[in-house]
Amino acid sequence: MERQADPDLATRLRELLTSLPHERLPITYQQAAEALGLAPPRTIQRVALALEALMREDVAAGRPMIAALVVSRRGDLPRQGFFELAVALGRFPTDPAHHAAAYRQELRQVLAERSE
Repeated sequence: MERQADPDLATRLRELLTSLPHERLPITYQQAAEALGLAPPRTIQRVALALEALMREDVAAGRPMIAALVVSRRGDLPRQGFFELAVALGRFPTDPAHHAAAYRQELRQVLAERSE
């Protein structure tokens, strides 16, 4: 059974990512969960589901994916689910060798849009 994102959580997450100062970005999934006041269990999973909802909204609206502002604490890239959905939505190439470059381009577009 596929879990659905809490629509209120997705809205709150978009507001958080829109309001954070440029120099604090990107943030980790854990930082997002804490900023949203989420309590265990499944805090990271709930953030990931909300990010997926935002990705779908942004791609449908032709916007850069604001979800690119959230990365794994183990590096400077989002979790694998981000890339899988970006490919499924037609935003990223299917070849994983190009995912990091596609992500960095997406991140630049999101940051540029926030600066406008």
